[in-house]
Amino acid sequence: MQSIDAIKPIKIHVLPAGPNPWKPVLILEELGLPYSLNFISFEDVKKKPFTDINPNGRAPAIEDPNTDLTLWESGAIIQYIISQYDTNHILSYPSYALKETHLCNQWLAFQISGQGPYFGQAAWFNVLHPEKLPSAIARYNAELKRILSVLDGALEGRQWLVGDKMTFADLAFTVWNDRIEDLILCEKEKKFEGFPNVQAWHERMTSRPAWKKAMEKREKLMDEHGLLPNGMPKGFKSHGEFHASVEAKRKAEAAEVKE
Repeated sequence: MQSIDAIKPIKIHVLPAGPNPWKPVLILEELGLPYSLNFISFEDVKKKPFTDINPNGRAPAIEDPNTDLTLWESGAIIQYIISQYDTNHILSYPSYALKETHLCNQWLAFQISGQGPYFGQAAWFNVLHPEKLPSAIARYNAELKRILSVLDGALEGRQWLVGDKMTFADLAFTVWNDRIEDLILCEKEKKFEGFPNVQAWHERMTSRPAWKKAMEKREKLMDEHGLLPNGMPKGFKSHGEFHASVEAKRKAEAAEVKE
């Protein structure tokens, strides 16, 4: 890898309220790599010009001027950063460490296929869905707990998921786990209740300077753009009220185009 001083900043497009954009930010902070953050609003994430970068209309996406690569999907971005820039294996293992290399990829796959979707659905039905559906809430809260139980069992007698050091596989889980109390509307002190290994593991990562720096940038970006800690714009009493405002704005813009 070229020296860090010679690396141009990687541009990361973020929807700052969401957990996923901060996963690659955390990886870059841990590796000490330069990057810049580009704010994408909820109203604009599904529109051009951002959909020219990510046709799926979600954050994060990155543009790396060092390789002329544009990439989206947080798991793919993490794997790219690791393979392209973690040549000293600070957060990974060399390819000859066959088991560790593939186990890291296994846990990342579990994060993007298990933790992210189930935690996201728990958030939707607990907080964002316009009506309360007890069966959906029960299902996704139970799935969230199941994911934690898998992690807790894997961490029994261990500090990290793979080998003897923290890797990108560990860090990938951190942002979603940090928000459990907001996803299922529980007390912050009880979010890891029954999962002591997960709690200790999470605290090891969130006590690190890279985590604190990434979250300080998130807080600053949220405040600059008038967003509350839960992602809702200041001035709205509920997510339903905010979404209704966005839909009204969309219809007004569509009507103007027709005219």
